[in-house]
This record gives sequence, C-alpha cells and structure tokens, in this order.
Amino acid sequence: MKRKAVLGIGAVALAGLLGGCAFGGTGTSSGGSTPDGPVTLTFQSLAYQDSTVAATKEIVDSWNADHPDIQVNLTQGSWDNVHDQLVTQFQGGTAPDIIHDESSDIMGFANQGYLADLSPYLSDDVKNAVSDDVWDTVTTSDGKIVAAPTLLQTYVVFANKDAFAAAGVDLPSGDQLTWDDLAADAKKLTANGNYGVGWGLKQPTAAVMNTSLGFDGTFFDVKDDGSATIDVGDDELAVPEAIHSMAYDDSSLDPVTLTQSGSDVLPGFLGGKYAMYIGGNFLAQQIGESAPAGFNWTVLPPLAGSAGPVQAANPQTMSVSAQSKYPEQATEFIDYFMNADNQAKLAQGDWLIPTSAPARDLVAEQTGADSVWVPILKTGEQLKGAPFQKATNYPQWKDQYATPGLQQYFSNSIGLDQLKQQLTDGWSSIG
Repeated sequence: MKRKAVLGIGAVALAGLLGGCAFGGTGTSSGGSTPDGPVTLTFQSLAYQDSTVAATKEIVDSWNADHPDIQVNLTQGSWDNVHDQLVTQFQGGTAPDIIHDESSDIMGFANQGYLADLSPYLSDDVKNAVSDDVWDTVTTSDGKIVAAPTLLQTYVVFANKDAFAAAGVDLPSGDQLTWDDLAADAKKLTANGNYGVGWGLKQPTAAVMNTSLGFDGTFFDVKDDGSATIDVGDDELAVPEAIHSMAYDDSSLDPVTLTQSGSDVLPGFLGGKYAMYIGGNFLAQQIGESAPAGFNWTVLPPLAGSAGPVQAANPQTMSVSAQSKYPEQATEFIDYFMNADNQAKLAQGDWLIPTSAPARDLVAEQTGADSVWVPILKTGEQLKGAPFQKATNYPQWKDQYATPGLQQYFSNSIGLDQLKQQLTDGWSSIG
C-alpha cells in the first residue's frame, strides 16, 4: 500500500486550528455536537477487492437498516493516494467522519490533532477482543486511542508443492521457517532456468520494516511527541542482506522480481518459474482465483529471524476525524464494524487476519482445516508494535529515502554500507 509524505503544518497554523471550532462542534464535553435529529456520517472506505467492497457495503446497509437515526454514507477512497487525500481534506475541513487507513500512516495525523480520541466511546468488548500490542499501534503517548485496528497483513511464503516434490525437497513444516532454511531450500529448488524464490519488491520498505522485527530490527527510538532518532545496525540490515544474498550470491531469488510488483511476479509462480513466492497474505485470494487447474500450492510456516517469527503489527484502521460533529455516533458505528461476524466476513474477503481474537476464532471455524488459512492465521500470533509506526515523519522518510535506497541496493547498484548511510542521512535531514 503506497504512502506519500506527511505534510508539515506550521505551529501557528496548527494552534489556530486547534484553538478554533474546526475540530468538531459544540455542546458536549467531548467536543461533539448533541444531535437534535437524525445524524448522517460519511465513511471513506479503501476496500478494493470485489468481495471486500461487497462485504463493506453489506455491513453499512445492515447498520443503516437498524439505525434510522444514525445513517452512514459510504464513499470510496484509494490506498494509492489516501495520505495526500487526507492532508487535503483535513486542511480544507472536508474530512470524512469515519476514516479507513492503516496505523503507520495515521499517527502523524494524530500528532497534529486531526483524529478524535475514541477511548471514551469504544465498548469494553471491542477493547478486550484485541491484544495490547495491537492497541499500542493506535494509541498516543498520552493514552488516546485514535483508531480501531481491524485487519492485519503479514508477509508469508507461498509454495508450489509439486515443485518441492519434483526437486526432492521436503516441504517445510513446524512452527516457523528460518531465513537460513528459506535460503537453503531456495538453492535446492533453483535449476533449469527456474528459481527457488520470486519476490515482488518494487515497493520494498513495508516488507523490510515489518519483517525486520524478526531480528529485533527496530530502526527508530521514538519520543512521546512523535520525534525519533534512527539507528541502522546489523539487526536492521539483516533482512535486506538476506534478500540481496539470495539474489546475487546464491542466484536462488530472481533479481528481476525485486524490481516488480507482487502482481507482476504472480504469473511466474503460477507458471512454475518460482517454487516459492513471497508477499502479503492477501495475495492468497489472487492465487486462488488465478491458479490453473491442478495447481498444488500452500503457505509455509511463518518466517523467523533470530528473535523468532515476529513481524510488525501494522493494522488497517478505522478513525474518526476530529472535525466530525458526532464522534460518539461515528465510534458507535466503528464498534459495530468491529464485531466478530463483520471482521470475519471482511477478513475472508481480503485473506487478511482479524485483530479481534473472537473474529480469528470464527475465521478458523468457518475455514476449517484449510491448508492455507491455518498458516496464515498462525502468522498473526506474534505481531508487535514497531517504533516506525509512531514516528511522525516516517511516511516522508519511507518515500523519499528508504524506498529509493532499498531499490538501489536490491538492484545491486549500491552496497550495504551505502544503504545504511542513505537511510541514516535521510532521516537526519527530516527527523
């Protein structure tokens, strides 16, 4: 999911906004207005796959049928430009009441005062259904919950079971798959013009940042105000180095795929060019829909570094604009959106992992012993909050420095030391 830079707001301008009446109406202690009639709320959704778009519409329609006094109008946004769109909407006073985004993008807006505190309105059932580690990704240093975390993406290894069998390589099993074992199997599976691994890393930063936690690679030390210092050491470079080594030392990962998107690489996996294919778990839906008849595939155990099978929890989120006149009513809808039935429905539409434990249990029950869903759900068991998610200038650093630097490293244009320097100097220039 593509992100653009956070646009700074001058202290005087921000103080003016916060001091005026742009953020919510008047009449209640929480900053919202007391409605004297039916309330209409706008919900900007980023759902894009047909199944999830349909599930979202079904949830909204069901809510509207049961709540004539709180009606929700569904509008469509896009992951490709959501950050820039929100910047324009917040600054123009036109932000939707209910905002769909992800945790790594919203904290900058929260630090600038654009998001309402949901903690007074969220039900105990919703709060208790999600782990503290995941709530931490949407909670400010002063304890404000600025979003409800909904669905989680992890990075998984898809495998062509027949390719493993043909090469005489045992299909990995157990609780985890180490990077060393991934590399060893990739070498064994590379022959006759085919590669052990294809990985679409045209936009590499999210994958690197999320999987680096498996090596205790945290990158940032973040202060309460969202400012941060960067430290790029061996732990932070472990994942890029492992990817680079498979591509250029072992020649078991097709280096061409490192310049392509995940959808660009998928046909190679389905066509037998790659025995393994790494990407977001949501790609399972595309594989299921696009795979040729008889294609025998599965998901391998979670990738694990020296710290275990840990990845960053970067959930999709539902926030309420601080400009909304009706934060309580908007949060009431979010509470409904978070119930187990709704989350299970959305999760299965996108092949994502619900943040809610009851919803995960429901998905497991509804999908049974499915060989793909079982390992996908398992990758969600050790997700942690990562410092980068609360670093205010992270989106800008990601787009302007991390992504170009990693792209150069993965194209073998620069070395590891140069990558480290670019990441460090880039943050120093904006942080």
